[in-house]
Amino acid sequence: MPAMCHGHSRIKSLFMTRALTMSPSRPANGGPMRRSRAGYAPAILTALGLSLAAGAAHAAGCPGNPDALGTSRTIVVDPKEHPRIGTMQYRETLPLEDHEVVLTFDDGPLPAHTNPILDTLAAECVKATFFMVGRMAKVYPQDVRRVHDAGHTVATHSENHPLHFGKLPPERMAAEIDDGIAHVTAALGDPAKLAPFFRIPGLRRADNVEAELAQRGIMTWSADFPADDWRHISSAQVVQYALSRLEAKGKGVLLLHDIQPRTQAALPVILQQLKARGYRIVHVVPATPERPKTATVPSQWVPSWIHNSNVSAKKRPDGFAFGAAAASPRHAPRSVRSVWLASQPARMRTSLAVLHQPADTRFRIAAKPLHASFSAAKKQPGVTRKPATSPVRVDGGASRPAARPVKTGSGTNARTI
Repeated sequence: MPAMCHGHSRIKSLFMTRALTMSPSRPANGGPMRRSRAGYAPAILTALGLSLAAGAAHAAGCPGNPDALGTSRTIVVDPKEHPRIGTMQYRETLPLEDHEVVLTFDDGPLPAHTNPILDTLAAECVKATFFMVGRMAKVYPQDVRRVHDAGHTVATHSENHPLHFGKLPPERMAAEIDDGIAHVTAALGDPAKLAPFFRIPGLRRADNVEAELAQRGIMTWSADFPADDWRHISSAQVVQYALSRLEAKGKGVLLLHDIQPRTQAALPVILQQLKARGYRIVHVVPATPERPKTATVPSQWVPSWIHNSNVSAKKRPDGFAFGAAAASPRHAPRSVRSVWLASQPARMRTSLAVLHQPADTRFRIAAKPLHASFSAAKKQPGVTRKPATSPVRVDGGASRPAARPVKTGSGTNARTI
């Protein structure tokens, strides 16, 4: 059946079986006919027809793949009414029905992986939300536009992806938010194309961060579950984490990263499994004067797994921490290296910064000049030996006694022994 959401064939079979076996019946005493369960058949058929029509519409919009997963619906949200979502940290999440999933990608664009991910999404006619880093957008503006032109939602993720975002000085925090917005907007060429959505780097929320975002009318996005694709794991493990955590909740916002090769490899399998298990993709866009918000009730924003109505926001999700990238991107553009470096543990950052500087770069540590060069020519004078006490190799290969003290190249000050 072309473009039918997974499970429709089973629903249709069940409906036809029950509709044919249930019919109005008359009591044995000749009383009035009772309304049997078959009376619900028209309502079920109407609902089924609407669902099948939606599936057919998705198929028509996905040329070359009539069995595509597709995007089941689009919901329109008002950031001012629901300023924070994602149950990894907050009480509310998006108003999704059972077996609905919202895909999100962080840290891009990075053409080597973002573009194949876009190709995979396009092949399945799936729409997602991309939280972009300002510096990456500045380096790859054409890829920002490609994401938007493909129909995805473009949002922001700070300018430089500082890991401890909530601990930044207020002026730098504001600059990270505003500069990221400015560079992504410049790449898009139109402020209206940028969604007022923001994901805090590393999910390191703080009250002052959320206050800054709320003042700008920006919706703070956490997530409902991650796939751990920033860790040193295989693409198969990314698939396993994504699906097992989704199955545990039944719906939600999935956190992925479009700068990771393991995510690129895992995504086709994730989409195939979502279709096989009967999940549906939901696209999220912001409300505008021309596009009113989707009608919802407050209870739809609080999922069943939130049992306490007084849940407080978590500074960081339980058991959740970003780790190092699989390898140092030594030959990548500076914007890529800066994002990678910012994601490293603080104790590693100073030593890694040395390795990522050009060899002749001078910088200061503890007010002392230091060169990031390990050339033997720049070592301090070393220990010397008395003349004629030991042989010294010369260019021709012959050995002869030294006529004067010779520096050996190691030590702090030259001395005679």
